[in-house]
Amino acid sequence: MKKALLALAIAALPAAAFAQQDDTLFLRRLADEVLENSGAYENLRYLTKKIGGRLAGSPQMVQAEQWGLKAMQAAGPQKAYMQECMVPHWVRGGKDQAWVTAGKTRKQLDVVALGNTIGSAKPITAEVVAIANFEELEAKKDQLKGKIVFYTYPFNRKMVRTFQAYGDASKYRREGPTRAAQYGAVAAIVRSMSHGTNNHPHTGSTTYNEAYAKIPALAIGLQDADLLDSLARKGKANVTVHTKGYFLPDTIGHNVIGELRGSQYPDQIITLGGHLDSWDNCEGAHDDGTGCVQTIEVLRAFKALGYQPKRTIRFVLFANEENGARGGAKYAEEAKAKGEKHVLALESDAGGFTPRGFGFTVGADKWNKIQSWAPLLAPYGGGELAQGGGGTDIAPLNRLMGTPLAGLVPDSQRYFDLHHARNDVFEAVNKRELDLGALNMAALVYLVDKYGL
Repeated sequence: MKKALLALAIAALPAAAFAQQDDTLFLRRLADEVLENSGAYENLRYLTKKIGGRLAGSPQMVQAEQWGLKAMQAAGPQKAYMQECMVPHWVRGGKDQAWVTAGKTRKQLDVVALGNTIGSAKPITAEVVAIANFEELEAKKDQLKGKIVFYTYPFNRKMVRTFQAYGDASKYRREGPTRAAQYGAVAAIVRSMSHGTNNHPHTGSTTYNEAYAKIPALAIGLQDADLLDSLARKGKANVTVHTKGYFLPDTIGHNVIGELRGSQYPDQIITLGGHLDSWDNCEGAHDDGTGCVQTIEVLRAFKALGYQPKRTIRFVLFANEENGARGGAKYAEEAKAKGEKHVLALESDAGGFTPRGFGFTVGADKWNKIQSWAPLLAPYGGGELAQGGGGTDIAPLNRLMGTPLAGLVPDSQRYFDLHHARNDVFEAVNKRELDLGALNMAALVYLVDKYGL
């Protein structure tokens, strides 16, 4: 009688309850596999310590692509290949230098040239003018001819979400040099994009307006930024800058792609990835070595468990995110040209710190389904789901094809301490945090593969 009653009770349970139990069990198996057997940390060690900085066009870019293809193949996809794209080839050209002279003070400053900038050819010496924001730039525009503009705008410490502070401040790096050139400035310096307390300068791309002169531009470490600001506002201070950057012709780069073909819906594609390139002044561990090795780890873990996806899953190491975003653009252009249907694109490009959840760029109908997965992701740290997310490399899929996007959201408080700076090294990555990020990526991909969007 008891068995009969139990059978009736089980039969009365909704199908959703069985499905959730099945998902819970699979995600636990997935967690055990990643947390016990992950190869992500050792892959990252090789990428950062054996290859190092790998800016688009550099010999290290080529080495990283070759490594990426071998690492992808070792993880066990049905096929792995390279997708060719043309990438810019900017070269730093040597050590970036700057000195300040004010009265009896003469000090070498810790600086790094901004990416895609043109070098000074020879040392340039001029009076420095401290500028707090673009409003002050406009107010002082008649005083800037022949001067060096120093943007002192800091990261906003009141913004708890540090990517908001980055978005707020980075316009001075991106637009500042060309806006200073508009008023006759001969060089520009920007305060590094960081909440940090160290003096490491942080590079990153700038954009020239072809209507104005292309002037040298540098980022300065935060401690030296405070000093320079103080000297410039107390009285006349001269700065000498010497940078050597230049462009060579565009060259060939590659997206590295691995693929597991879907068993039921092979024409529906889920893409996940990170970008393989990094700036040349660092090892590019968190930006974005972690995203690349997490991507490969998701593939390895699925294969280790014998997982056969319903939908085709592509694992992509994108080329040239840092100073051109050509890899992501090429991937989307080819996808559109082939008429592919992309169900979701997921990117990890916010560092390898403890995962908190995901940000999504999706419609309301899909958002409701995604929210129902939060309890399944929460035990592994990824249950905080928010609207708004994606990444530079996958954004073209959304623009060209309307593909839903997702971005892994790790804890961000330490990320901009090392973003684009020389301390973004292997030793700054914690293995446990790295593996948890890979696990949450795998869990989300599994849920999208099983239930669609």
